[in-house]
Amino acid sequence: MKAAWYESNGGAAEVMVVGDMPTPEPAAGEVRVRLHASGVNPSDVKSRMARPLGGPRIIPNSDGAGVIDAVGEGVAASRMGERVWTWNAQWQRPFGTSAQYVVLPSAQAVHLPNNVSFEAGACMGIPGLTALQAMRLAGDMRGKQVLVTGASSAVGHYITQMLTQAGAQVIGTVGNPAKAAHAQAAGAAHCILYKSEDVVARVKALTGGQGVDAVIDMDFSTTAGWLAQGLVKHHGQVICYGSNPPPDISISFRPLLFASIGLKFFLVYDLTPADRQACLAQLSEMLTQGRLTHTIGAVFALDQVVQAHQTVEAGQTIGNVVLDTAN
Repeated sequence: MKAAWYESNGGAAEVMVVGDMPTPEPAAGEVRVRLHASGVNPSDVKSRMARPLGGPRIIPNSDGAGVIDAVGEGVAASRMGERVWTWNAQWQRPFGTSAQYVVLPSAQAVHLPNNVSFEAGACMGIPGLTALQAMRLAGDMRGKQVLVTGASSAVGHYITQMLTQAGAQVIGTVGNPAKAAHAQAAGAAHCILYKSEDVVARVKALTGGQGVDAVIDMDFSTTAGWLAQGLVKHHGQVICYGSNPPPDISISFRPLLFASIGLKFFLVYDLTPADRQACLAQLSEMLTQGRLTHTIGAVFALDQVVQAHQTVEAGQTIGNVVLDTAN
């Protein structure tokens, strides 16, 4: 099979290789997916740059979609030919989806409805599940105001749609007017240009000085500084799934304590089995009902994996970055 891989950490152009590898065979309890699309996420880029390698050779990317073409012992033969999307394909495993085939446990290949493209399916493992788990942790947001940081990002775009459908009013932070338009198309009621506007002041103006009921956050390194300024109302909460450097972040304890602010952190790769199952069931229902809009910002051939990773690093593309692995 054709695959893209790296054998040391570093820049995409320096370490990524495209070549041939043996096509894997599924072991007991596993399926093999003939991949049509591989999703490239910021975490894939960060892993290539700095995460210790889990083997001598790493095929990057955890998200993908395709068709099951072989099953291992103990897996129902009826799964042959099934359209699926993958999760955690390269989490604590060396071989991910940046290839024509991937082998993984049967449970990590989830049914993909016929009305959802392979490119969209390749956006479910990290963006889709992160958005849904953040929603679940926030609880019932009907009639409440929620700040979504990075509302035009791959994850934020899904969160904005889900919150709006759940009856919340979304205030989103975005980097430029084009990204604001993208977030507003997903349902954001208001967008704040965080590079040029005072985010806390705008939030207070939009919430009658009280702050938002909740923040769903992609960059705690920035949001932590806003919390002491009254960004969140009394008994509000922050649900965080990521941060830019630095890794060690200081927070002001007293404002959080006296406002009874709740902090919740989660890693989408490390959901409990119960949370994972609940997210998969709910996301499958949303996909089947066509309730989510998917934005594919750029598609690259497998041979263009370097450009795909560089595009994600640049952070300027609106929508998800996907590799076409079918050819």
